Amino acid sequence: MERPIVQFYNVFKAFNANQVLKGISLKIFQGQVTTIIGKSGMGKSVLLKHIIGLLQPDAGEILIYGQPLSKMKPSHINQLRARFSYVFQDAALFDSMTVYRNVALPLLEGTSLAKSEINQRVLDILAQFELQAFRDKYPAELSGGMKRRVALARALVTDPEVVLLDEPTAGLDPVRRNALYAMIVDFQKKFGFTAVMISHEVPDIFFFSQRIVMLDEGKIRLEGSPEELQRCTDSTVQLFIQGLEKPRDALTGMATPMRGERKFHEELTRLRRHQIAFSVVMFTIENLDQINAQMGHVAGQIVLKNFAAQIKQRLDITDSCSRYSLDRILVVLHNADIDDARRFATRLERELKFEDLVSGDNRNDIRIRISAGYAQAAEDSLIKEVLVQAESKDSRYYEFELQP
Repeated sequence: MERPIVQFYNVFKAFNANQVLKGISLKIFQGQVTTIIGKSGMGKSVLLKHIIGLLQPDAGEILIYGQPLSKMKPSHINQLRARFSYVFQDAALFDSMTVYRNVALPLLEGTSLAKSEINQRVLDILAQFELQAFRDKYPAELSGGMKRRVALARALVTDPEVVLLDEPTAGLDPVRRNALYAMIVDFQKKFGFTAVMISHEVPDIFFFSQRIVMLDEGKIRLEGSPEELQRCTDSTVQLFIQGLEKPRDALTGMATPMRGERKFHEELTRLRRHQIAFSVVMFTIENLDQINAQMGHVAGQIVLKNFAAQIKQRLDITDSCSRYSLDRILVVLHNADIDDARRFATRLERELKFEDLVSGDNRNDIRIRISAGYAQAAEDSLIKEVLVQAESKDSRYYEFELQP
């Protein structure tokens, strides 16, 4: 049973004559990544600041772990805040402090841990974020992406139960943006914290969020899973998504998941009307988590980007491909039966080299394990059924490895 950590009940908030939140009711569930989307000025950051107590509502009630904030003593609120971490949009690092000192600060000021334990925890988190070589650097010496990694390391060093992130990837290039998202997902799985994030990155948010909340004119327009958001028929929701969604995934240059599904349905229409067969191939980098851990998250995203480029090079003009999830790529082959799909996959296996995916000396003796699944669509097929068939080990499935 899902357990709500944070609950909003009919919350209102205004600044002078500007009514920002207009009766917000919302639940944030334990162990999930919840992403808040909406146009600028719709109250996303205001909502986030209410969770941690930086702002108080004008009306309504906020419950944390089932307890109303309005009835808590200041000492109790401070205890609760110690279980939360906040990552500001601009990273909010202290310019006069080194990376080490910035990360250590919450432990030095908010705990009574011995210096030796603080030192060990800081060194451990710096290593996990690949920041060991930068421990004595100052924020002015770091790139934007590096600053955000330091801010995230600082947020997680206290082992929080809830992490609030205000547009943590703003201004980053596609590789580093996806690397930071992958890092958040990996650490959320590892430590089990609850994450609440503000983001404008569509479709990236569909890859890592369990729940999405859309704010519109100070109210919640939609709350649900990424699939529910994408399939919502509300015109306001669809116009908002389409306004943010790019024709191509920024990292891979492939179609987005929604556009990939549209291509599937176009092919299904041709099959029904003209009996033109088509098949799908689902490629998965099975050990992307291991690649991220051993080579770093940026290197892991470069592997995915390069793998996508190798697939695109081998497609005919009538075929299509889309990035379908964090580690999967969907290929739709026009005028192709199951044997054609198998040949496409085996050709890629035969021609692909480790060096095509990994550049430079950043290899670390890693192996890249890739699976390929394929299925042929029928006239009455649903896309979910075809993809389940493609990824079923009973009907297809083989894996191959690339190594230096």
